[in-house]
Amino acid sequence: QEQLVESGGGLVQAGGSLRLSCAASARTYTLPAMGWFRQAPGSEREFVASISRDGTTTNYRDSVKGRFTISKDNAKRTVSLQMNNLKPEDTAVYSCNAVLDAQGTIHTGRFTWGQGTQVTVSS
Repeated sequence: QEQLVESGGGLVQAGGSLRLSCAASARTYTLPAMGWFRQAPGSEREFVASISRDGTTTNYRDSVKGRFTISKDNAKRTVSLQMNNLKPEDTAVYSCNAVLDAQGTIHTGRFTWGQGTQVTVSS
């Protein structure tokens, strides 16, 4: 299985912005439908956003709607997550993976989970 590589996390004050990136290697001809997920300490991994294979359809969890934007560049084999107006409750490790539907059902076996990227939002 190919592993994805996430980057772009960091420490930011509440109200700030970050842009996360998720990259697949050249072994991946075209990215399938993809999703971003996050896991805070002591919590289960949760769905954040998804984007269809062709990039035309997106879906978000309610708490990030209007603040986060997912996008996809099939030529570069990357998926990005623009996060604006960040809140302390957005603090988590963010990861990406292939999904089977807009609700973020993981496409098990398509990619191995990467290390993720830490996002920390201070109040």
